[in-house]
Amino acid sequence: MKKKFLCVALSTLLLALGFSAEAQPPKKVPRIGFIGFSSPSFLGSRLDGFRQGLQELGYFEGHNIIVVYRYAENKADRLPDLAAQLVRLNVDVIVTHGTAGTRAAKQATTTIPIVMATVGTDPVAAGLVASLARPGGNVTGLTSLIPELGGKALELLKEAFPKVRRVAVLWNPASQSRLGLQAIEATARSLPVEVQPLELQGPAELENVFHTVIKGRFEGLVMTGIPFSEIHRARIVGFALKHRLPTIFQNQEWVQEGGLMSYGSSELERYRRAATYVDKVLKGTKPQDLPVEAPTKFALVINLKTAKQIGLTIPPNMIARADRVIK
Repeated sequence: MKKKFLCVALSTLLLALGFSAEAQPPKKVPRIGFIGFSSPSFLGSRLDGFRQGLQELGYFEGHNIIVVYRYAENKADRLPDLAAQLVRLNVDVIVTHGTAGTRAAKQATTTIPIVMATVGTDPVAAGLVASLARPGGNVTGLTSLIPELGGKALELLKEAFPKVRRVAVLWNPASQSRLGLQAIEATARSLPVEVQPLELQGPAELENVFHTVIKGRFEGLVMTGIPFSEIHRARIVGFALKHRLPTIFQNQEWVQEGGLMSYGSSELERYRRAATYVDKVLKGTKPQDLPVEAPTKFALVINLKTAKQIGLTIPPNMIARADRVIK
């Protein structure tokens, strides 16, 4: 009898536990929306960095987190619709690539948190956040720019090519802080080098800028962090190669595509860091309470193939200091 009672009690307990498990609602899996200006292949390595960051925090795509990807394929007019799609899907957070993608997401929603994985312009000047320390609204994340970066780039260009005296600086006053340009001008006075800022707000102005550079007999170029698609980057790199102009960019992608030199922060690292913002947002922190993060690590990248192609010699000591050399 005692044995029978224990069996009945055990069966009742197991049944109760079963009902209890069934009664509990399934745990919600967070959904991240990603909107990129470029193509999946172009953004592949960056997204690997983002996934690495998520995994370090315990998130595994397809298991305890879902990522919904949308790509504009370098067509800016597609961005508003892609952002609207993510809003309709009611994702928990939107991660953006580039200034245009961030702006489209911000215009699409004022409630869903937005994390900038990277923007190549000053997010304050671009109107994306109120300030770096206190973003306000629903946007936060990472920026690739700091005011001193352009000055250091000019310094490296002059070190590599001491005979350079006149340098054109390509920048976008609509989305970049004038502090960056002032840093370049201050560095120029100390070298000394004559610099001429040339406004470049979009691809339509490229031909006029190219004409000005040729007519002005500039001996070097500094390309600030103006966001361009792969197609237009190729035009700028091709122009510098054709006219044998020593050029330094702020993103190593330009060097991978044939540019001469770059000095800037790592895109891969920024995407990995973006995962930490996503984690904090999912755990309840409001974007307005997360300061925008500026880069702290910078890399010098040199393309020796390009140097040889245009007949330029990079000093050996500079090659030895480079973080990456393309041969």
